[in-house]
Amino acid sequence: MNKTNRVYLAGPFFSENQIKRLNEIQKLLEANPTIGDVFRPGDDEYTAAEFGSFEWQTAVYKHDINNINNSDVVVAMLDYKIEENELEPDSGTMWECGYAVANNVPVIGVRNVEDEPLNLMLAGSLTAFFNGAESIKQIKDYDFNKLMTRYENVKVL
Repeated sequence: MNKTNRVYLAGPFFSENQIKRLNEIQKLLEANPTIGDVFRPGDDEYTAAEFGSFEWQTAVYKHDINNINNSDVVVAMLDYKIEENELEPDSGTMWECGYAVANNVPVIGVRNVEDEPLNLMLAGSLTAFFNGAESIKQIKDYDFNKLMTRYENVKVL
């Protein structure tokens, strides 16, 4: 029987469009037979302290770190404020990618904006990259047990 992997779905969730993009990725992942569980930061809110307080910050940080550590793979949404033409990925998502790679958790990148260059360090850290809306649809068939390297033709800076 195939192993079903736990995914940490990283990405910005600060606007309706960002949440919509993450929802679309989650649906594709949930349709993938090699995926068992999808964790999304922000879904389990820490309510024991005031939002933004030091206690809240510490609890959220540790909760997210624990969930990266307990995941088989990170899938990172690299789109940010694309509606505002801000195409650089979200800094928190990039940090999560770096932390995952440093802790031997593979990172899969997904991005709707396909004509933009990708940072060399980020590109080099990806096990697989799904670049563009049509490419992203293929993630539902990607074998997360084999984690085959998957490249896209993208300019790297």
